[in-house]
Amino acid sequence: MIKNVRFNSQPEFYRTLTSRVNQHFKDREKSKFGNSKMVIKTIFMFLLYFVPYAAIISNKISNPWLLLLLAALLGVGAAGIGLSVMHDACHGSYSRYRPLNAVLGYSMNLIGGCAFNWKVQHNVFHHSYTNVDGLDEDIAPAGILRFSPHAKWYQIHRYQFLYSWFFYGLMTLSWLVFKDFRQLRSYTKSGIIEKQKSTAAREWLILFGSKLFFIAYMVGIPVLVTDLTWWQVLVGLVVMHFVTGFLLAIIFQPAHVVPDADFPVSDNSGNMENDWAIHQLLTTMNFAPKSRIFSWFVGGLNFQIEHHLFPHICHVHYKSIAEIVRTTAKEFNLPYYSKPTFLHAIWSHARMLYALGRPVPAS
Repeated sequence: MIKNVRFNSQPEFYRTLTSRVNQHFKDREKSKFGNSKMVIKTIFMFLLYFVPYAAIISNKISNPWLLLLLAALLGVGAAGIGLSVMHDACHGSYSRYRPLNAVLGYSMNLIGGCAFNWKVQHNVFHHSYTNVDGLDEDIAPAGILRFSPHAKWYQIHRYQFLYSWFFYGLMTLSWLVFKDFRQLRSYTKSGIIEKQKSTAAREWLILFGSKLFFIAYMVGIPVLVTDLTWWQVLVGLVVMHFVTGFLLAIIFQPAHVVPDADFPVSDNSGNMENDWAIHQLLTTMNFAPKSRIFSWFVGGLNFQIEHHLFPHICHVHYKSIAEIVRTTAKEFNLPYYSKPTFLHAIWSHARMLYALGRPVPAS
């Protein structure tokens, strides 16, 4: 892993932008944290998750196709919790009250993941070193996928533009079974846990406890209180996680793994060419900025530029500050990448998957 990467100090752009964004909230006397809209959304997402679950364990539905549909809806609800609740909570932007952020952040564990691992991978590495090979774990998937032009190329990558979509569906299932354990073991050895003001014993206890709780209520209870067999319940669990993983992947990947985005490298001394804020503009892309319903469901993560520049501002405010960011970037002759629709973003990501599958470095 790359050590001692440092961004240059060029604060003019970010200082100006931050001042304007702060003034925006001050003029409107608004908090940067969540509001009543977030509360309503949180209730909706948890209902979207627990209502299908309740219907399944009621043992009143026997049609296998309807049960699979409910399992898929469970997956949509889990993705909604991850995108619209957990994400803000783990960034500390859901509420000004830290205990509430901590509790809602553990909704990641409720749906089978690990909030601590997410905070380290996403908040510490991805947001600090976006698209930097060797540091940003979001562009370092298993060898069957290649998300960086600096990553090792294998012959099979020629076809990743076709098969990646299937493996996206396995993402959260991988977290549940393998990745969270491997990741926490790595963080234990590296000493990152202590740097995050926690202990290895505490995080391992939470990890094992939450995994057992998830398996108990997602597998154990349905087997005990319904007529479903264990293997039928496992099929439903796989369907749920496939939907969750696929939805999460197709929201996050088109924001960074696209032809427009840079994949910067440091010089021999570990220095990056730009400062952190400009780096975020160069490596991040928005999409579907005018789609209110889409933006509502994905937790405002179609405004990835705003999110990366201001991760401690709740996503319900991204649209209102987007024009400030865009015009300030233009004023400083900096890029502001954005696709008009989600389909444009998906197509752009597919093109990048194809380019990264070639034996020469992708441009």
